[in-house]
Amino acid sequence: MEEIIVNVMNQFGYFGIFILVVVENIFPPIPSEFILIFAGVLTTYTNLNFFSVILYATLGSLVGAYILYIIGAILNKNRLKRLVNSKVGKYLKLKEEDINKAECFFAKRGCNAVLFCRFVPIVRSLISIPAGISKMPIIKFTIYTLIGTIIWNYILVFIGSVVGNNWNVVVTFFGNYSSIIRILLISLIIYILIKLFLRKKN
Repeated sequence: MEEIIVNVMNQFGYFGIFILVVVENIFPPIPSEFILIFAGVLTTYTNLNFFSVILYATLGSLVGAYILYIIGAILNKNRLKRLVNSKVGKYLKLKEEDINKAECFFAKRGCNAVLFCRFVPIVRSLISIPAGISKMPIIKFTIYTLIGTIIWNYILVFIGSVVGNNWNVVVTFFGNYSSIIRILLISLIIYILIKLFLRKKN
């Protein structure tokens, strides 16, 4: 995977960075830390410009976020309620009230969620789906996505431009950070499934 990413950036430059970041946003397991830090390294010995790299990476993030937002909008609250009222929903003891609570939370905290989740691996991509489901105003979604994305991209590209040949060490650090987040997410999913199972038994 890492070799493919390096080859794409070396061969296609800014466009390669744009495409890689779009794909990374849609498929979170692809490491954005690796893409952006190595892109920062490239600015030190190639014709790639530091701010242009950030621009193309940010555009790629925005396109990926829009795609997931549209998926969420297509899924929408009514389809979720039909799922809740189906056999699967009844088996899991899901209620329409759960959807309403989630919608209420996103209506109140959606902007903060979209902004701050941009700094959390995997979640930074997936947060676009509930934004689409809740029909968060596209302008507001764009503004908060851009703010979080620009900050995140700037930090990683800057780190890459500073560490140079030692970039692998930094990527390892961010890789460990991503692994911790994944473990926490898996633990949360297991916890939710156990609660649903216990609710069903009761």
